[in-house]
Amino acid sequence: MPVFQESCAEQIQAQTVIIIHPGSQNLKMGRASDLNPVNILNAIARKRLHGGFVYEDSFLPSSVPKTKELTQAMEESRLQVSHTLQSCLQSDGRRRYATPPQQIAAFNRRSSPEILSPSNEEWLKTDAEVIVGDDVLRVNSEDGYNIHFPYRRGELNVHPGPGGSLTAVLADLKTIWEFVLAEKLQIPLKDLKHYRAVLIIPDIYNRYYLKELTTLMLCDIGFGGCFLLQDHVAATFGAGLGYACVVDVGDQKTSVSCVEDGISHRNTRVRMDYGGSDITQTFFWLLQKCAFPYKKCDTADKIDALLLNQLKKDFCHVDLNICGSQEKIFTVKRPKTPSERHILQVGDECLVAPLSLFQPELFKVTGVHNVHVQKRYLGDPQDPHDENYLRETSRRGMKEILEQTLELQEEITVPSMPVEEEVVVDSVDAVPNALGNRDLEAPRDFIVGPQQLLGLDHAVLQSIDRCPTEELKRKMYSCILIVGSGMKFQGIGMWLHNRISLQIPYMFRAEQLDIITQPKEMDPGITAWKGAAIFSCLESAQELWIGQLEWERHGVRVLRERAPFMW
Repeated sequence: MPVFQESCAEQIQAQTVIIIHPGSQNLKMGRASDLNPVNILNAIARKRLHGGFVYEDSFLPSSVPKTKELTQAMEESRLQVSHTLQSCLQSDGRRRYATPPQQIAAFNRRSSPEILSPSNEEWLKTDAEVIVGDDVLRVNSEDGYNIHFPYRRGELNVHPGPGGSLTAVLADLKTIWEFVLAEKLQIPLKDLKHYRAVLIIPDIYNRYYLKELTTLMLCDIGFGGCFLLQDHVAATFGAGLGYACVVDVGDQKTSVSCVEDGISHRNTRVRMDYGGSDITQTFFWLLQKCAFPYKKCDTADKIDALLLNQLKKDFCHVDLNICGSQEKIFTVKRPKTPSERHILQVGDECLVAPLSLFQPELFKVTGVHNVHVQKRYLGDPQDPHDENYLRETSRRGMKEILEQTLELQEEITVPSMPVEEEVVVDSVDAVPNALGNRDLEAPRDFIVGPQQLLGLDHAVLQSIDRCPTEELKRKMYSCILIVGSGMKFQGIGMWLHNRISLQIPYMFRAEQLDIITQPKEMDPGITAWKGAAIFSCLESAQELWIGQLEWERHGVRVLRERAPFMW
């Protein structure tokens, strides 16, 4: 009987906890008791003021002008991947073969579209000031709406354009989240004080943004309580693992870190500004090289962007047994316009595009891609006893002790030593200052290639190498967890396995290298959401909740004390 009561109480609690996982493309949100979350486009369209600025966030990262140097560099990278594929063997031991791109291009140039009757789809007819979620896809660009995505590259989309201030981005999030709560989850907004929320945050986080997001949930939306959970930590709970090197490939970012017992090791965290959408743009570049028959395709157009994204999902793979050219059929549907049915021939382009994760020079089609690590906290005026305060006071105290020691030495007639103006105790501080006071980053930068790009396999190897002990490194090589929706290609887990096996340090080669691409047979896109739902119902999580009154009274200090990660 007690067991039944406990599970019953747990079930009631799960029904009043909302799990929020915002991404660059989609928002996943639902009750902790739900089997699957509501999954909608994380976008909002706002009616443009008369004579106002036109602004539209693109659905795919914008492609950059293709200069001669850029085209040459990308072509060299493409050839490199093609040669690697040709040196691979099929599962029966035969060598792979590839149809020459010229032959495929000749077929595609001859391919004419079959004109079909117009599709039944229509543009959205509405006078609403605000449109949220999937309906944004049906907004006619002539209707005068500005389109905003609150997240880009895995972080809040703060930019200098219209609607790009932090206040505007938070207002967009409030509108989107309240829409899902009221319309999709059928929760009256006035009842939210009886609900609590878990917000899944990036593994590499901006503390100021976290503070504002907590205020949004507790004060603006009005949840009764909340806490924040890192996505990689949530993913290990979703996969039922005690430790893992988590590789999260999203729509616009790829992040890696090593997690053990619910803690993400700070020095192992790295985020690269490329993801599934960049693979889509690279795939389009490869299709254009072999005379893509849909000539009017424009990646800046949302309908074409969605089509290309779907073609990538349908056609791309890393199955070495598929060789030569394949014929594919796709249909271009547009409201009020006759549909076009195209026949397309593709070859190794379907493998090269996903493999650009390991050859990121191919992502240059979408511009520069930065590599981020967790930065040193610059402090908060509302949090007087943060790590900066502790470091400064310990530094001052050490300076006083040294001065007293020197005075004693002088009294004992030992020759006096010159006292430095500033005694630097923590060597971590001394390094960035010696480098011209550049950004205060975590010690040891990730080593990137000559083109300032970091491939997925190198990111994993360097992340594991930053683990504090040999034993932990050994554990991480034995469990690499792939999550996120950007890397769902057949056979890519085996490719990553082979790439890491070739480069793994000699002392760890005896370990069983295990790469998990579908934890518990679930969609890797919802692993983190599922993990946060499980975590929120644990007994140990009950002390993490932050209430509205204590947040208003103590602010960011509560977050530092309660957050399940190092603030």
